[in-house]
Amino acid sequence: MTLYEELVARGLIAQVTNEEEIKEMINNGKATFYIGFDCTADSLTAGHFMALTLMKRLQMAGNKPIALIGGGTTMIGDPSGRTDMRKMLTKEDIDHNAACFKRQMERFIDFSEGKALMINNADWLLNLNYVEMLRDVGACFSVNNMLRAECYKQRMEKGLSFLEFNYMIMQSYDFYYLFQHYNCNMQFGGDDQWSNMLGGTELIRRKLGKDAHAMTITLLTDSQGKKMGKTAGNAVWLDPNKTSPFDFYQYWRNVDDADVMKCIRMLTFLPMEEIEAMAAWEGSQLNKAKEILAFELTKMVHGEEEAVKAQTAAKALFSGGADDSNMPTTALSEDQLTDGAIGVMDLLVACSLAASKSEARRLVQQGGVFANDEKVASIDAKFTADQLRDGLKIRKGKKVFHKATLA
Repeated sequence: MTLYEELVARGLIAQVTNEEEIKEMINNGKATFYIGFDCTADSLTAGHFMALTLMKRLQMAGNKPIALIGGGTTMIGDPSGRTDMRKMLTKEDIDHNAACFKRQMERFIDFSEGKALMINNADWLLNLNYVEMLRDVGACFSVNNMLRAECYKQRMEKGLSFLEFNYMIMQSYDFYYLFQHYNCNMQFGGDDQWSNMLGGTELIRRKLGKDAHAMTITLLTDSQGKKMGKTAGNAVWLDPNKTSPFDFYQYWRNVDDADVMKCIRMLTFLPMEEIEAMAAWEGSQLNKAKEILAFELTKMVHGEEEAVKAQTAAKALFSGGADDSNMPTTALSEDQLTDGAIGVMDLLVACSLAASKSEARRLVQQGGVFANDEKVASIDAKFTADQLRDGLKIRKGKKVFHKATLA
């Protein structure tokens, strides 16, 4: 099976341009390709997995990845798939987030000896002259075509700012710049980016001539990646300080039955022969598949030692075992207590099991909070310093475990 055939078999390809050239280039390690990452937070999420593992697969076959950090495009904000405008970040915030991204990407991609590049588009976008940009690049874009683009449709209903309207031009310019300065001949992205990506190939064709177009190959990956990595409205982060290895493991251990094989195909590096043998698994065998998925991805992000700890802790908890040493833990201080105790709503917020006291109130009232395996029946419930010193095991719903202690 060629690399391209494997990508198809794993369900990673949605749409392509120049398919025959794409096959020839990536199968023979001739592609220099980029994927962009806007720095909207200080950690990558599980939703970035598809892009990161795709880059790793292609690099292992001899292709050269460019991880494009969106220090410039983040200042505009991508409207794709959103109903509201993104929060405006300062340049300092963006630079900090970019530095965090770099550290995490190095777990997936080998940046040594020219095998890959990490570039920040702030290096060229922030230095552009506005009028020169309009004359040089703006003339290549049809407003009519832009308004028909899928990435703008949702925002058009609620109002699209002129700031965001420029995003397509900025992203297109990235490919144009990388093509000229880094011999980048291919771009990857989610299928909600299709219009932006076609804008880049068209810009290169119009600015550099039809002969250049043959080298601007757009390969599109399924946007399933953006649907991954969210639970109860919150992101599942790759940073262990934001999502612990245990919680990360538990997220993948608890994916829907209908999604487990899809995730194994798309995200793990298990051989296709092994995956196809698992495809017929049903019932309790799907739990085994989920354990494999959770272990493989936790090992990839946090290392094998943490993956083993998370797996051991999860099995102990769900089999009624007593080993909770690897459970995510929050150590409270004495000043967080009132008269030697803490209320359940304050406790849930302190342990990051609820974003606010109002959310905590709903959880308790809906019967979704347990302390030491007993349902918390009242929002007025309190827990003493002695209970915390012994280690108070909190469960939210059926699958989220946490321990609260006293520092």
